[in-house]
Amino acid sequence: MARQVLLLQVLVVLVLVVSSIALATYDARRNARVSATERAVSVARTLADSPTLVEALSEPDPSQTIQPYAEQVRGDADVDFVTVMSLDLIRLSHPDPANIGKPFVGQVGDAPRGRTFTQEYAGTLGPSMRAVVGVRGTDDPNAPVVALVAVGITIASIDRRLGDDLQLIVLAALAVLVVGLLGVGLVSRRLRRQTHGLGEQEITRMYEYYSAVLGAVREGLMLLDPVGRVQLVNDEARRLLDLPDDVVGRPGDGLGLAPGLVAAALGRTRESDNLYLAGDRAVVVSSSPATWEGTDVGSVVTLRDHTELRAVTGELDVVRGLTESLRSQNHEAANRLHAVVSLIEMGRTEEAVDFATEELQVAQLLTDRVVGAVGDPVVAALLLGKTADAAERGIELTITGELPEGLDLPSRDLVTVLGNLVDNAFDAVAAGRTLAERRVSVDLVDQDGRVRVVVGDSGPGLDEEAAAHALERGWSTKASVDGSSRGVGLALVRQVSRRHGGEVSIGRSTLGGAALTVTLAPAPVG
Repeated sequence: MARQVLLLQVLVVLVLVVSSIALATYDARRNARVSATERAVSVARTLADSPTLVEALSEPDPSQTIQPYAEQVRGDADVDFVTVMSLDLIRLSHPDPANIGKPFVGQVGDAPRGRTFTQEYAGTLGPSMRAVVGVRGTDDPNAPVVALVAVGITIASIDRRLGDDLQLIVLAALAVLVVGLLGVGLVSRRLRRQTHGLGEQEITRMYEYYSAVLGAVREGLMLLDPVGRVQLVNDEARRLLDLPDDVVGRPGDGLGLAPGLVAAALGRTRESDNLYLAGDRAVVVSSSPATWEGTDVGSVVTLRDHTELRAVTGELDVVRGLTESLRSQNHEAANRLHAVVSLIEMGRTEEAVDFATEELQVAQLLTDRVVGAVGDPVVAALLLGKTADAAERGIELTITGELPEGLDLPSRDLVTVLGNLVDNAFDAVAAGRTLAERRVSVDLVDQDGRVRVVVGDSGPGLDEEAAAHALERGWSTKASVDGSSRGVGLALVRQVSRRHGGEVSIGRSTLGGAALTVTLAPAPVG
């Protein structure tokens, strides 16, 4: 490709130089003829106004005086002929004395009437640029013309002088040609280096293959240059990051992307499988610096959509929590059953009946309270399981408020919100030593058709910086050692709230710790 460009540029330079020489030659020749005509007019007028010529015309044989005088003027003025003639066009002087007395060859135009006449004409000396003016017998400008003066410069003489000028033009053109060829060589060398020596067919084939690959892969791909501008992005990346059509060439930090994602893309270290929240999508991002022969050429970012996978994983975590809660309840029920059996074996039947009745009433009371507060059986089962889990871990869990039936709100979304918020609250109070330091509250509110879930705890809480970081768009955590995702609960909660037109906020709980408030806007079932 570089060789073809070199040949094309050499051809262009040659055409330009040859064209310039041709135009310069044409212009120089035209100027030379115009200049020769003007010089002939000046010499003719000067000679016509000469008193010596006027006096010689009155002599019996004017040629004896006019001929040497005209030849002297011709040599001094560097013209090819000076011819003085009578009004009947009989020569009184000529460079060739043999032509004196013969008729003038050529036209005189309006010269006999006192006007200047110029033309290009082939006379006895060959083609020439000539001028003819009239000679008046007195200084009166209105005096009649008594003779004519013709002065000419041959075309051959003009061309000889032009050849000297053209030598300079050709030398200048050659200098321009040399400089142009050097520039073409430098451009070709740079082009060869930038295209890595690839030909046009190889570049075309590479572009077609790259376009096909970028459109076929199911992962998002984005390439950034060393200063952070987007240079390449495929359709999947546009979809995952909701990028505009004119993204190519724009800075990566000016696209409204997650700050963590931008930092990973612009970083100069390899990042693998980091989770970021991009809008309503959970995106796993891997980035790597790109180099060519030791030179930094930017970075490559790959993106995978894990939105559904993370949602299912979150639900699986909740189900695991439910399973653990059921295991705890089973363990507790077994302990109580052993206590009842032991009382019966000891013959204390009444006390066994009272103990079993009391435990049944407490369990039924808790079940009735939770089921009454939450119409959804799946959510009720979740809260009952969390209650048992809290009891096993020594945490006081209180549930207040209620959610009405008839809300078009998927159970899986409520399970995701409540399960993750309660688990986070349990983790926040786990370090507490006393029951007063290990309290969690869940408040369920139906306010003007909007569901509000508030989960507070008695833990250390979050300062403003930590709260802002926790809710920061695109906040991420790295995968754990065993490959399971951790720290994505709040991202999933926020995702659910956005999907239902709500929001997530962090405040201070009445228990002394943090309070996370999630609002959802379900549509009533008509």
